Amino acid sequence: MASLRETLPVPLPTIIHLDADAFFVSVELTLRPELRGKKVAVGGKERGIISSASYEARACGVYTPMPTTRALKVCPDLILISHSSGLYGKFSRQMFELCETLTPVVQRNSVDEGYLDVGPCAFKSTADIEAAVRRLQQRIWDELQLPVSFGIAGNKLVAQIASKLRKPRGFVVVPPGTEAEFLAPLPVGKLPGVGTKTEAILTEKHGIRLIRDLCARSEDELVAIFGSGWREMLAMARGKDERPVETEEEDAKSYSQQETFAEDIGDFSEIERVAKGMVDELLPKIRGDGKRVRTMTVKIRYPDFSQESHGRSLETATDLEAPFYPLVAPLLREAWKKRQPLRLVSVRFSSVEDGPAQLEMFAQTDEKRRRLAGVIDKLNNKGRESVVQHGHQLGTQSSQKGMR
Repeated sequence: MASLRETLPVPLPTIIHLDADAFFVSVELTLRPELRGKKVAVGGKERGIISSASYEARACGVYTPMPTTRALKVCPDLILISHSSGLYGKFSRQMFELCETLTPVVQRNSVDEGYLDVGPCAFKSTADIEAAVRRLQQRIWDELQLPVSFGIAGNKLVAQIASKLRKPRGFVVVPPGTEAEFLAPLPVGKLPGVGTKTEAILTEKHGIRLIRDLCARSEDELVAIFGSGWREMLAMARGKDERPVETEEEDAKSYSQQETFAEDIGDFSEIERVAKGMVDELLPKIRGDGKRVRTMTVKIRYPDFSQESHGRSLETATDLEAPFYPLVAPLLREAWKKRQPLRLVSVRFSSVEDGPAQLEMFAQTDEKRRRLAGVIDKLNNKGRESVVQHGHQLGTQSSQKGMR
């Protein structure tokens, strides 16, 4: 007679985290393959920051979000490439469309990160899942020339941590039931939201260097260190996470993008540029879907996981960038009440409506802007040189993209 253990189904690691490697640089290298293997970074030249660096550049001390001027001092032979407006969104959509050939349950967190749930795909074993994800990894490289890393686990938290352990082109599988064992020997800084400064405080002041050190502390000690967020920290350290993978279909009435910074940032102008870059990435997708949006919400997150958001709605929905640019700075100021560095910023568009609309008073001007924006989208989708919507043409200013 078979034992109970033999008759119970073995849980499978059905949650997958995709993390594109040096995404902005990797996209630019598809247009400049002769630069592969060299010290390359994407960023602004004047008062700018490095938003993405090749692994060769990282080996020389270039990281994100390092000021460009400092990066050029650290690495004098660094090859600096300006952001290509619209190009990253195009490659991101193609990458996630390939993911949807594996499973329909795909959550797009940002242009270069997302989750997949292969639970509905009826895989019989972990080996079958591994083989399917490796094929996807290879296909993304073959068709888009984008290197990506995958983490496979039983929940989103552990899959995300796993995907970042062996980059570039990493592939880490964590069997369900081994989450705590997998996390225990890792530095506490591997937990989401624990930035460099927080990790230094935990290590130097509290002696918490590894995740196992956090798990070994008493409830009173954890309360003294983390305050009301101690339960969340302990649950993460033990590898517990019940969040589902949420598809765009489940939240089809909004468009959003977020960036989690490698290091906490307190420079308002840089955060504003990142947020405006998200506007640049999201509006072409909205136009491409034949939609208009009326509400923009900016969310910020602090290193202690607390977060704030603030939104504002236009009188009339639009599919153009120009009306939203002036809202970015005020919304940031209203959400960013504490004078503390930020861990994350996101932009979300909601109040979605169908079809393009024209304001009665400015119908002709808006239609001209829409045609110009459409031309720019098409040019960028063909992979040509970036075409920037200059302020004197559209009443806007060009902006830098995200921070990865």
